[in-house]
Amino acid sequence: MMQKKESRLRRSRATRLRIGVQKADRLTVNRTNTHIYATVISGQSGKVLCSASTLEAEVRNKLASAKGQGANVEAAKLVGTRVAEKAKAAGIESVAFDRAGYRFHGRVKALAEAAREAGLKF
Repeated sequence: MMQKKESRLRRSRATRLRIGVQKADRLTVNRTNTHIYATVISGQSGKVLCSASTLEAEVRNKLASAKGQGANVEAAKLVGTRVAEKAKAAGIESVAFDRAGYRFHGRVKALAEAAREAGLKF
């Protein structure tokens, strides 16, 4: 029987290959039980262009009163908005969304929609 992480990584491979062929900058999402991370990675060089997560001091301050600080939809929305703002500041208008094998609902969906609302195209 395949482990949970292995099957998630297997699901993510097709997306990664397709995005790799397009040579597009990609917005990747990683979530843990306590935090959520978003990173924009260059399609050309594979280098990290900008990132945001619930570990950042600014985000933590905004979530200080909330319960389960980094592991909820509100936190994901905040991270999505921040990563979009940072990407636009770095001159990135459009990205390919790489959900890394996670289902597109809950925190992953909230992050994606917040990034779209903040002006990132994907």
